[in-house]
Amino acid sequence: MYIPKHNLMKENDVFDFIENNSFGILISQNEGKLTGTHIPFLLKRNEGSKGKLVCHIAKANPQWKDISGEALVIFPGPHKYISPSWYESGQAVPTWNYMSAHVYGNIKIIEDTEGRYNAVKELVELFEPEKERYSIENLKPEYLEGLLKGIVVFEIAINSVEGKEKLSQNHSAERQKRIIENLFNEKDSDAKKIADRMKQNLFSKMDGSSDPENIP
Repeated sequence: MYIPKHNLMKENDVFDFIENNSFGILISQNEGKLTGTHIPFLLKRNEGSKGKLVCHIAKANPQWKDISGEALVIFPGPHKYISPSWYESGQAVPTWNYMSAHVYGNIKIIEDTEGRYNAVKELVELFEPEKERYSIENLKPEYLEGLLKGIVVFEIAINSVEGKEKLSQNHSAERQKRIIENLFNEKDSDAKKIADRMKQNLFSKMDGSSDPENIP
């Protein structure tokens, strides 16, 4: 991924981003062609030398059949159109602000039943709402056995990560404030997420000399 220096995320920020945007795209070679599947991922940042990702796909999905070597996982984040009408000058062009992360790692299939069970259990526990507390431990053994037979579980040993946050960092502080203010006036959640992150970045550049609450 092309990342200008001022758009580069720190590694810890990339891992935080993945945990908050864990629905990604698994990309690998399948019969000589690139194949992608949209699935949730469990990040184990303290396992292995650089962390691991765990995921599963339906066994009916042919992507798993010859999967090996290095895979790419893309984690899209919030994104938003930025209008030049928000700037102090109309002599500008539109752009798009966004956040995204790429993970590269060696992928392998988890073959043993216990490993596959634990992977599904941990994913459910990660995403299940606190007040609901559904658990696969309550499933009948025969039903659970059928479930596990119908999926293929992967473990990806992370080789490298890269994260990009294109948030108008190359524009003046005054222009960034204008963008933030207009984004907060938008109704969709992505606009607010982009505005919040821009606000954090702008405040950090001020070295704490301004209260972030006073940034629009």
